[in-house]
Amino acid sequence: MTETITTEIPGYRAGTWTIDPTHSEVGFSIRHIMISKVKGKFEKFDATFVTAPNPLDSSVTATAVVASINTNEPNRDAHLRTGDFFEAETHPNIEFVSTGVRQVSGEFLVDGDLTIKGVTRPVTFEFEFGGFGGDPYGNYKGGASAKAVVKREDFGLNYNAALETGGVLLGDTVTITLELQAVLAQD
Repeated sequence: MTETITTEIPGYRAGTWTIDPTHSEVGFSIRHIMISKVKGKFEKFDATFVTAPNPLDSSVTATAVVASINTNEPNRDAHLRTGDFFEAETHPNIEFVSTGVRQVSGEFLVDGDLTIKGVTRPVTFEFEFGGFGGDPYGNYKGGASAKAVVKREDFGLNYNAALETGGVLLGDTVTITLELQAVLAQD
């Protein structure tokens, strides 16, 4: 038996959607020196969404370019590109391929395989539709937000340093946040 959604999605249309990078962001945050969070983003990324008549049969593929990492600190960004972290020269992209969409208590969850630094692990994004509508140029667009929390060591991102005051430089988990706007392909 095929699962179907239990919630109406106003404006939803089936089709192929491409990311609008000027109205989207791929961001992340991590606890730093045990007292605050540092945020960053990837400046270059791409995604394609294929929405099915039944939203639970939809899929997404996405890529972020590691070298485009930006935490507003050039020295830190350069360090993040090294083998201590992402090893950008050997593993230039972070990739996500969905394996399923489900609805739990009215909330959408997108399951998939996330590949970072050559390591692939299952990840679930909490997905929230922002809405659908036309822009002034005749394009039909959709918006959404998504969030997932991953353990960085699961992907071989093991670098850390002990602090003199106790604790460590970096937290164990990274929160990935997506603000997405996509355009429906014209027939």
